[in-house]
Amino acid sequence: MKTPHFLRALSSRNYRLYFGGQCVSLLGNWMTTTASLWLVYQLSSNPVYVGLIGFANQIPVLLLAPFAGVWIDRANRLRVMQVTQFLSMVQSAALAILTLTGHITVARLVGLCLFQGFISGFDWPARQALTFDLVEDKSHLENVIALNSITFNFARLIGPAIAGFVIASFGPGACFAIDALSFLAVLGALLLLRMTPRPPRATDSHPLADLREGVRYAWSVPAIRTTLLMVPVISLVGFVHTILGPVFARDVFFGDARLLGFLMAATGAGAVLAGLFLTMRSPDTPLARVIPAGAVLGGSGLVLFGASPWLPLALVSLMAAGAGGVLVMASSNSLLQTLVPDDKRGRVMGLFTMGQGLYPVGSLLVGFATAAVGPRIAVAACGAICLASAAIYRRNYGAPAKTSSPSVSSVK
Repeated sequence: MKTPHFLRALSSRNYRLYFGGQCVSLLGNWMTTTASLWLVYQLSSNPVYVGLIGFANQIPVLLLAPFAGVWIDRANRLRVMQVTQFLSMVQSAALAILTLTGHITVARLVGLCLFQGFISGFDWPARQALTFDLVEDKSHLENVIALNSITFNFARLIGPAIAGFVIASFGPGACFAIDALSFLAVLGALLLLRMTPRPPRATDSHPLADLREGVRYAWSVPAIRTTLLMVPVISLVGFVHTILGPVFARDVFFGDARLLGFLMAATGAGAVLAGLFLTMRSPDTPLARVIPAGAVLGGSGLVLFGASPWLPLALVSLMAAGAGGVLVMASSNSLLQTLVPDDKRGRVMGLFTMGQGLYPVGSLLVGFATAAVGPRIAVAACGAICLASAAIYRRNYGAPAKTSSPSVSSVK
């Protein structure tokens, strides 16, 4: 039976295995994300600590990703992912044990989130670089990235909603336990992959020289440079609504963990719709147009969410914010994967991951901003920054670099 065009990447055995494992594991990941945010707010009643959880989870990514990218260009990407996924399972199991036995504290929760951040600093660049190796037909690469986005965000749609009911019925510790078990699916899939070994890369140069070479290359190509500058802006301010979910659920709309689940699920619903759009996107629509359009959609959603006095309007706004974020990040990923040569893939995707790593800085800043001016103004201000970034991207995309280099004027 012929694979439908929008699922064409699933014709590859390796990607089918990876896709199936991710569908299970990511569901558990989003349950843990929701449970962690709810638990820290329950323990502290302080929005600063809510922001601190996001900060601890991902600040190591910002610091480690560029150096991890250099290593990944030299290492076995599949083996790196197997190790990082096993360590993530251990982290979730530790969260479950401490919470279920009543020994969890804010300090321990933050510490374990920081440990997960160090794991992610290596896992994320390896995952991005491995994407290229998962399909034999490289024309399916953009479909792989779109399906990965759908998988991630479909889990974001369902996982928080399930987590809300599990937390209300059994407590957050049950979510952590489910997440730990879910890693068995992705570890099994990774062990079953049949990957063609990549030719060994010369390692006589110093790692810092390799890193400088990767940065110099990324800066020299206008499409790569502009996209890598856009990603950190959206990471910094485009996803703050996910961190402030507990604050809006409990203090703005006067709900409980179930409402938090619905708020996060609304974001996931918009993200899934964006992913479906990307799988069916016409080649005549350049990614260079999709990226700023996503920033406009996401920024408008955040402004409306911050101003909305009604829950139904807030849910629609979150759908727009979720869709916009995915359009920017998945399209940026696709554009970069299409442009970069394989010998520099780990380093460029490490820079991309570093840009994503500004999310925890945004989490911490929005926590302080919320404490100072309230959640509505904080979220709306972040939306306004997203709108401004779209205008800047449109103006600068394709602008020549200061150094002479090859240029890419349009990528489809």
